Amino acid sequence: MAINQGLLSSARWCPSPNFGPRPEGEGGEVSLLVVHNISLPPGQYGGGYVEAFFRNELNADEHPYFADIAALQVSSHLLIERNGNIVQFVNFADRAWHAGLSRYQGRENCNDFSIGIELEGTDHEPYTDAQYGALTDVCLELLAEYPALSKYRITGHEHIAPGRKTDPGPAFSWQKLFCGLIPYNSHPGQPQR
Repeated sequence: MAINQGLLSSARWCPSPNFGPRPEGEGGEVSLLVVHNISLPPGQYGGGYVEAFFRNELNADEHPYFADIAALQVSSHLLIERNGNIVQFVNFADRAWHAGLSRYQGRENCNDFSIGIELEGTDHEPYTDAQYGALTDVCLELLAEYPALSKYRITGHEHIAPGRKTDPGPAFSWQKLFCGLIPYNSHPGQPQR
């Protein structure tokens, strides 16, 4: 696994049209990782619906839930599927549309300076070991690639959009992630808001 010109070598490239340029200078420097979850329809996995959604190709007639979201234009940089496979939708150099109205440590518009990583899942169903393994490997690569990141600048969508978002939810083990990023005898912190 490596990052080359904003692309993750181990990810399948599935480009989304839903992205834009990051702000110039420090305003657009990657300094935050945001963990999300998604499943389409809610609580169901596979089927290619997440990919279709992020590519504006979701058929609103295939499921009642899709009628409410098919017109939305959203994306993330990565999706980690239940089996640990990784799909990349947006180059890391670009701004994906994953966080919406958000704030991290007093700074608004987290999309400007963050990388969004979606886990295929729900707030209340355990994530798979394969997903934790892939997420840990991805985070280690991103930490090495982007100097402004640190293991303490990894947070959840719920922490940057409290009251509006709940993912990755109580089923996600922050300790499991952070223990893969720091020595075993250290005490990982909680994600910061």
